[in-house]
Order: sequence, then structure tokens, then C-alpha cells
Amino acid sequence: MPTSDTDRCPAGTSRGPGLPRNVWIVTITSFLTDISSEMIVNLVPLFLLNVLGVRTALIGVIEGTAETTASLLKLFSGWFSDRVGQRKWLAVLGYGISTIAKPFLYFAGSWGTVLGVRFADRVGKGVRTSPRDALIADSVDERRRGIAFGLHRAGDTAGAVIGIGIALAVLLAVQRNTELLTRATFQVVVLASMIPAALAVIVLAFGAKETCIPGERRTPPSFSLAGFDSRFRRFLLIIILFTLGNSSDAFLILRAQNAGLTVAGVLGMLITFNLVYAIISSPAGALSDRFGRRRFLVVGWLIYAVVYAGFAAATKGWHTWALMGVYGVYYGLTHGTAKAYVADLVPAERRGTAYGIYNAAVGIMAFPASLIAGLLWQGAGDWGGFGPSAPFIFGGALALVATTLLLLSPGDGSGNVWH
Repeated sequence: MPTSDTDRCPAGTSRGPGLPRNVWIVTITSFLTDISSEMIVNLVPLFLLNVLGVRTALIGVIEGTAETTASLLKLFSGWFSDRVGQRKWLAVLGYGISTIAKPFLYFAGSWGTVLGVRFADRVGKGVRTSPRDALIADSVDERRRGIAFGLHRAGDTAGAVIGIGIALAVLLAVQRNTELLTRATFQVVVLASMIPAALAVIVLAFGAKETCIPGERRTPPSFSLAGFDSRFRRFLLIIILFTLGNSSDAFLILRAQNAGLTVAGVLGMLITFNLVYAIISSPAGALSDRFGRRRFLVVGWLIYAVVYAGFAAATKGWHTWALMGVYGVYYGLTHGTAKAYVADLVPAERRGTAYGIYNAAVGIMAFPASLIAGLLWQGAGDWGGFGPSAPFIFGGALALVATTLLLLSPGDGSGNVWH
């Protein structure tokens, strides 16, 4: 007797009312992971600049290399999760690798060590991200896909708020003068970050359930775009163009300090950003289930262009703080929505591969985007740079081009160009 998708799916997959266990477990895992990660990651560019004296162009290389590494592995891990029909344990492995890597930042005395740790941490992210996204998509039906990814982003970002808050508390406890970051403060934050990172791995390993992959596999999964809908391929090209101007958020942090914010001010700014992001994510995801994903992507990208124009013109620290709050609206409208949109455009049995290709495309562009930003910033006297405003002018312009292309793209075939 044929077996239905529902019969083959274990407890982690729900087709009834309410969000399933897997969505909540993955959300808690991301919440704990971001407490750990955001304690550190926002201080890394300041550690490189204030403690090690690294220049912005090299910071761009470090950030770009780390993100590109993650992206290439996202491609493989997504394909492999389709190939073996397993999502959960690949995600557990990825979180575990990042947890093991982070403590080595405590001993970092050169930019090369920081690069090595960031590389290893991003290897973990590359291994886990695509299987994790596919695990969420497999666990819900299409009517609740937006709210599931929105909830996940909200949990992830709520963890960021707490993580940055802990980093700020450590900063204020360890340093009297918070204008620049010190090595001692950074080391205390690294040690504190280890606890939530370890808890995240435990929660996912013992709390999540492996899902089935809905549908019958006709052919083995491949890295090729052949067989994917033209809408997915078109969206991929547009997102690549957008991402070329979307350099690492490390440059937003450096720009805020350049405009006059102290380290404590930068952390306060990031708490504001993540609070807005967390508040917006779930409602935006739920509304995208009703009104279509593209509407939210277009509005979000336009907000991004305005924010980057603002960062280019900012002359005071409070300008960048206010702009980061608006930047949280962009993140809340687009990041979960884009993940749900990918699932809308691809067959269920190739979701892992699709997320791998999508995440890889976005992340691979992080290297040229961050390198270009670093070189544009460096200053007219060094390698032809133009100063701190230039990366944001470049990024905002590309966002407008990408938004225009998305608006001009055909709809979903139902006559709704906004879907």
C-alpha cells in the first residue's frame, strides 16, 4: 500500500494547526546560538581595529573570506541533506563546530588567528544553515511557511539582543573608558559566550526530530540549476546583484564609531537594531503568508537603500544609531521572507539543494562585497579609496537596481506580480 507524506513524517513534522515542535526547537537553538555569537561577532571588527591595529581593507578581506567559506559549505551541506534524507544531524554537527572554534579567540594575538577562528566558525555555519532551513520548511505546510521562518528569525534576533546586552554589561564592568575596546574586555566576553553555545547544541541534539522529505525522489539531487523553476533562477540572479552591495555589517559598526559612537554606544545601537528586527520578523512572516513575499522584499530593499544613503551622509553618532533602528525594519521584512520565498519556488525534494544554492550565492558575494567596501573606505591616498561614505553609496545604488529588477520580473503565473 502506498505511504502518504503524513504517514512517513515523524513527530517533528506537523500538518495540523499550530507550529510543530521542530520549529520551536530550532528557534530555541538559534536563540541560544545568537546569544553566544552576538556577544563576540560585533566586537571582532573593533578588536581588529582598536587592539590589533588592522586596517579596514584587511578587515574586509577577513570578513569576506569567513562568509565565503560558509557559503561554499552551505551549497554542499544542502545538497548532501537531500542526498541522504537527513537534516537534523548535519545541523547539530555545524553548531558543534562553531562552538568548539569560538574559545580560541581568547588567545588571538594577530589578525591571522582571528581569521582562522572566523574561518572555523563559518565552516560550522556553512554545515548547519541549509539543512536547518530545510528542516524548518519540511516541518510546516506552505500556508504557515512565512510565520515559521519569521518566528525563527525573531528567536534568533532576540538572542542577539541578550548577547549584545551581556557584552555591554561586561564592557561597563571591565572598562572605565569605553571609547575603544580593550583586550581584557574582549577575552571576558569570549569566555562568557561559551555557555549558551554549548546549550544550543544540546537542545538541538535532544529536542529536534528528523523529518521526512515530502514527495518521491525521481532523480538523485545535483548541484545543477537544471530542473528548478525559472522564477527561482531569476530571483537568484537578482539577489546576487543586491548582495554585491551588501557588505559585512562590520562596516556599519566601524562607520558608527567613525561618526563618534563609543564602544558602549555601538553596542547600544546594535541592541536597538536587534529589538526592532525581532519585533518585526514574526508579523512580517505571517503577513507574507497572506499578501505575498515579493511585496515585503521590495519594501525592505527600498528601506535598505534609504538606510545606506543615511550612513553615507551621517556626521554624528546618534545619526547612525537612529539609522540602525530603521535597518532592523529592513531585516525583519526580508530575511525570513526570502527564505520562505525560496521554499515557495522549488520542489520539496530539492529544498536542501535550493537553500544551499541560495545561501552559497548570497555568501559567496560577501567576499567581493566586503573587499570592495574596504577598498572604497580606505581613503583617497591608499589604493584609490574614497572614504567612509563610499561603500554605503555603492550599496544603496545596487539595492535600487535590484529592487527595480524584482519589480519588473514576471509574477507567479496567477496574475499577481507581487506574489
